[in-house]
Amino acid sequence: MSSSVKFIDSTKSQFFSTVKQRVDAYFKERNLSKNADGLMYFKTVFYLGGLILFYSLIMFGEFTLGTKLLFAIGLGTFAAFIGFNICHDAIHGSYSSNDNVNRTLGFLFNIIGANSYVWSITHNVVHHMYTNIPGHDEDIEVAPGLLRLSPEDEVKKIQKYQHFYAFFLYSLASLSWVFRKDYLKFFKKRIGGYSNENPPKIEVFNLFFFKGVHYILFIILPAIVLGLTWWQFIIGFVAMHLAEGLVLGLVFQLAHVVEGTDFPYVNEEGNIEEAWAIHQMRTTANFASKSFMATFLCGGLNMQVEHHLFPKICHTHYPKISHIVRETAREFNVPYIENKTFFGALKSHYKMLKKFGIEEQRLIATRGKQAKVKAAA
Repeated sequence: MSSSVKFIDSTKSQFFSTVKQRVDAYFKERNLSKNADGLMYFKTVFYLGGLILFYSLIMFGEFTLGTKLLFAIGLGTFAAFIGFNICHDAIHGSYSSNDNVNRTLGFLFNIIGANSYVWSITHNVVHHMYTNIPGHDEDIEVAPGLLRLSPEDEVKKIQKYQHFYAFFLYSLASLSWVFRKDYLKFFKKRIGGYSNENPPKIEVFNLFFFKGVHYILFIILPAIVLGLTWWQFIIGFVAMHLAEGLVLGLVFQLAHVVEGTDFPYVNEEGNIEEAWAIHQMRTTANFASKSFMATFLCGGLNMQVEHHLFPKICHTHYPKISHIVRETAREFNVPYIENKTFFGALKSHYKMLKKFGIEEQRLIATRGKQAKVKAAA
C-alpha cells in the first residue's frame, strides 16, 4: 500500500505520452526487445566472472597480503558493479521478459550482502515514485544529522563541514547494508510512503537465510581458510566494503543531489502539483551519458533520466533512446538535466553539499542577528 501523495497534472502535459510513444516506436520499427541484448549478456558474464575470479584469488591464490588487499578492493568494486549492472535491472523486471530469470538474477543482490525485497520497496516503489520529495524519498535521507541532502533536513552545526566528510560516509554504505540498514528497513512499519506492516513470511526467511549465506562466504570461510590475524582480516574486509560503498554512494548521489535538480514539497493536500513524468525530469540528472565506459560500469545509472522514465527497459538500450528523450523534452520545454562528465557531476554534488551545509548555517545566523536587532529595538 503506497502513500496518499498524488501527482496533479493541472497543465495536462502530453510530454510522457509523446516520449513513450516515440520510444515504443523505436523498438517496434527495429524489431528489438526492450530486455537484455548481447551486450547485457556479456556484462553479466564479465561481472559475475570478475567477482568469482577475485574471490578465488583471495581464497586460494598464493599471493602477498598486499596483493590480496588489492584483490579485496577489486572484489568490493565488482560487487557494486553486479548490483548496478545485473541486479538493478533484474529487480526492476527489465533484464528479461521471464519473471523467473529476473527473480533469480535479483537474488544475487542477497549474495553480495543486500536484500532484494527491501531494495524493491525502497528503490522501485518509494524512490522511483517520490523522487527527491523530502519526507518520502528515503534515498536522500543518508546519515541523518550528519548529512543534509535536502532543504527539509534538520540543520546541524557539523554539517558545514559535510563537503569534506560526506564521501567517507558514502563509503560506509555497503557495511551499513550488510549489518544494519536492511534489518531496520525490513521491520519498519512504514518505509517512506509505503506501508510495510506485514512482510511475507518467505521474505523474513530470505532476509536471515541469505544474510547468513553472505556472512559464511565473506566472513567465516575467509577467516578459516586464509589463516590471517584478526586485524589483517578486518583490514581486508573493511577495505572491500569501503570500495563497494564509495562506488554505490557516489553513483546514486550524482543522479539526484546536483545543481539544477529540485526538491519539491507536497501542497496542503499532500500532493505534488505536476505530472509524475515532469517531476522525474526536474529531480533527476544524467552524467557522462555519452561515455561508453561510464555506462558500462554504472549499469546505465549515469543515465537516470531515461531510467526513471523507463525502468522496465534494459539499461543497455538507454544510449540509443536518450536522443529521443532529450529532443522530446526540448520540444515540450521540459528540463533535461545532465553533467557532461563524471567529474563535472562530482563537482556539482560537492557544491550542493556546501550549499546545504554552509549556506543554510549562514541563513540561520542572519535570521538570529535580525531577531536580536528587532528584540533590542
